[in-house]
Amino acid sequence: MVNYKSIKLSPGLYFVSTPIGSARDITLRALDILANADVLAAEDTRTLKKLLEIHGIQLKNRSLISYHDHNGGKARPKLLAHLEQGKSIAYASEAGTPLIADPGFSLLTEVLSAENNVISAPGPCALIAALTVAGLPTDRFSFEGFLPNNKSQKELKLRDLRSYRGTLIFYESAKRLSDTLLKSVEVLGEDRQGVVCREITKKFEDTQRGSLKKLSEFYCDKNIKGEIVLLIAGATDPDVDLNKVEQHLKDALKSMSVKDSAEAVALALNVSRRDVYQLALKIKSRSE
Repeated sequence: MVNYKSIKLSPGLYFVSTPIGSARDITLRALDILANADVLAAEDTRTLKKLLEIHGIQLKNRSLISYHDHNGGKARPKLLAHLEQGKSIAYASEAGTPLIADPGFSLLTEVLSAENNVISAPGPCALIAALTVAGLPTDRFSFEGFLPNNKSQKELKLRDLRSYRGTLIFYESAKRLSDTLLKSVEVLGEDRQGVVCREITKKFEDTQRGSLKKLSEFYCDKNIKGEIVLLIAGATDPDVDLNKVEQHLKDALKSMSVKDSAEAVALALNVSRRDVYQLALKIKSRSE
């Protein structure tokens, strides 16, 4: 059964969200765009071909261009040339919403710089799907993508986020999950609540909830596979004494740079490095 309509698309670049698991998690509008775009582009052309086949959409004689992190420099001129010719282009990342921890940002900026239209066809997104089932607060959250591979950089990143009040959301690989949970226990505390969502919308979908210590113990000897979203509850500590932070910064700035002062005070007082850095900039500006 064909679910799409034959329509005339306006010229421009269409960012099309595609299923993260179940092929039926696609919007009717996304099918319309994929069926009628003059040119198709994809992070993984094989995945897009399979999706088109499932939904009965024929490629016909349309161009299908590969676009990902490794070939972006060569592929972007081709796509921009099609736009200059007044064509419509549908771009899909391998799964989920384009640009969300996926390729496409450099393409977006160049398309906008050339004053071409950009249109979103919203749909599946792993971080939003995980947030809706996690059981953690949804009124405030921060998506941080993938944590650094380097252990010391990962620790610094977690320390920087330690005082954030909203739910933290990360993408993680199966092979790194155990190490990330161990480091999260060390930096954020064993009682902080977390959720591990694995293989969302797929056959072996699984969600584990509990303290970071409990999750760390559960996954320490598990040989797991699949795509993972890690969610961690926000900080609930009392508000930071800003007067204390400011005084420490003033003392530090007498002998250190703004960056070094902010990092030293953030670590010493267990507060957000980002917030301390902004305060340090203000203090520095007032003194000049």
